[in-house]
Amino acid sequence: MTAHAHTPAATDHVLAEVRNQIGHLTLNRPAGLNALTLDMVRSLRQHLDQWADNPQVRAVVLRGEGPKGFCAGGDIRSLYDSFKAGDTLHETFFVEEYALDLVIHRYRKPILVVMDGFTLGGGMGLAQGCDLRVVTERSRLGMPEVGIGYFPDVGGSYFLSRIPGELGIYLGVSGAQIQAADALYCGLADWYLASDQLAALDRGLDQLDFSDHPLKDLQNLLARLGTQTLDDAPLEKLRPAIDHFFALPDLPAIVEQLRAVSLGDSHAWAVATADQLETRSPLAMAVTLEMLRRGRELGIDDCFAMELHLDRQWFQHGDIIEGVRALIIDKDKQPRWNPPTLAALQGQRVEQFFEGL
Repeated sequence: MTAHAHTPAATDHVLAEVRNQIGHLTLNRPAGLNALTLDMVRSLRQHLDQWADNPQVRAVVLRGEGPKGFCAGGDIRSLYDSFKAGDTLHETFFVEEYALDLVIHRYRKPILVVMDGFTLGGGMGLAQGCDLRVVTERSRLGMPEVGIGYFPDVGGSYFLSRIPGELGIYLGVSGAQIQAADALYCGLADWYLASDQLAALDRGLDQLDFSDHPLKDLQNLLARLGTQTLDDAPLEKLRPAIDHFFALPDLPAIVEQLRAVSLGDSHAWAVATADQLETRSPLAMAVTLEMLRRGRELGIDDCFAMELHLDRQWFQHGDIIEGVRALIIDKDKQPRWNPPTLAALQGQRVEQFFEGL
């Protein structure tokens, strides 16, 4: 029997329906790479809450409309406009977005997410709490917040800090994006399916005969269509260098050694990484490094609480407003970070963001 919880309308930014005891949620802003608005966050939360108590829903599938992206993050332009107008949308957005992410981490029914295309920032926040995280050859995963003078939130202090070695520190501090093989290697994805298998996945979901163990039923379906490992993950080869450089005590030491020290055949990567770091917000990178190292010792609730604590100060005292201006509003790509260099950044400036935790 097919129950329809909601008849999708063309203008809905979240499409929801139940087919074969599976709740399907589709982010439907493809022109904006399915970036999240507050209304979308609320719609996702409403449907997940309803389905949690509905015995006719055995599992949930989360995806984005179109081949370009699952979700490229939050609608940062609207948050910028909110702050500039003296409004509170940006504050409300983060509170409700983090609450949604936490609901997904703790959901009692299995959630399968299809991270096809760009899965960045807020998209990672949705995906990383899911039980079955699927990538394709089109997947581009990342926490690129430092590029706009922000820090990797939405639980990044929890899931990045738990990647083996220093890989999560590297991904958070650099904002680097990774593809499918690295996502599997880092434990940020569970299954690889070629994009031409997604239609077969849908057919399999529509025909799935659920047992008493829906998670295992979904795993068995994925096992028929995909794989859990891919060869030639670039980060596997770079792992010794990343573990060395990104365990150093602070960012000036990291950048200095990236330029000065050759480990194996990683020197070209190291110099390119140092160049990349020097384009990022020094304040955002330093706060990110401290946040991720603290996150290793914290449970998931405390990680989200720490991120919210930083959020409540960041629009006023961080670099995000300047980063959004330079990269999204004026598009001059010449952000005037405060301070402009790592050498000019005082440790006390970083520490004050964490006061009260």
